[in-house]
Amino acid sequence: MSIVYKADPVRGKRWQALLAGKAPERRLHLWPEYGDPAAVRYLVAWQPPEHVMACFPNLQVLFSTGAGVDQLDLDRIPAELPVVRMIDPGLTQGMVEYVVLAVLALQRDMPAYLSQQRAGVWQPLAQRPAARTRVGVMGVGELGRSVLERLACFGFACEGWNRSPKQMDGVPVSSGDQALDAFLARTDILICLLPLTPATRGLLNTTLFDQLPRGAAVVNVARGPQLVIDDLLAALDRGQLGGAVLDVVDPEPLPADHPLWTHPRVWLTPHVASATQPETALDALLANIERFEHGEPMQGEVDRSRGY
Repeated sequence: MSIVYKADPVRGKRWQALLAGKAPERRLHLWPEYGDPAAVRYLVAWQPPEHVMACFPNLQVLFSTGAGVDQLDLDRIPAELPVVRMIDPGLTQGMVEYVVLAVLALQRDMPAYLSQQRAGVWQPLAQRPAARTRVGVMGVGELGRSVLERLACFGFACEGWNRSPKQMDGVPVSSGDQALDAFLARTDILICLLPLTPATRGLLNTTLFDQLPRGAAVVNVARGPQLVIDDLLAALDRGQLGGAVLDVVDPEPLPADHPLWTHPRVWLTPHVASATQPETALDALLANIERFEHGEPMQGEVDRSRGY
């Protein structure tokens, strides 16, 4: 039985070398090489080949190399083929680092100080302690929970919101559409970590921004199509929003003349908040394969009815 890796080839070589040391009994092929197609049982991919079952007739599991699966057309993947999201400690740590950086920068007015520096202005701004800064995370999955836990250590007043009920020790979590308005009203810095689904596409829009306290900030590290950019720009320009940190946009990359590039209250990064780390991701993959082969539930298996 063999594994095929179909994603970034540089990382793939690292996966291959690590597997040779950790599980030499398993063979990892790097696409487009895959050996005997009938021997392939597991595919690790950002995008599978078209007609995946015709390519690998005995494929048993499709593993996404990312934390989400919105890049996949699940309607074209056989219903009987399990699809598994990547739950990787290295990817989680990278996301925590990025979001903590973004929240601290917004809380300490770093975007404003950067604008002042460029203008040659030396002007201290009033400081707002972390304890008086309310941080709300939309999406309390593996990433959202880890982000909330770390931000709480800095003393921020943290709260989560999730579509379905979730619980966390020490951090309140509200759930459902009926609780969203109140959650937004008590959020000074909003972090979006929701999966991209039909329900979340375009969710970050004027209606949502107007429910935040005036001067609130937004951090989007989920998916670009969840944000209506024109609504964001309008909310920034009329002062409803005080700033935004965006790691994802739609399209990627933005056109060269797009106003987000130069907006003084926007920090923009090229979808680099986090990345799957081969060292930890391979361990997660092998653990899931072991679970599958022992008839146990895999971590991150996608619920087709929800799309994540």
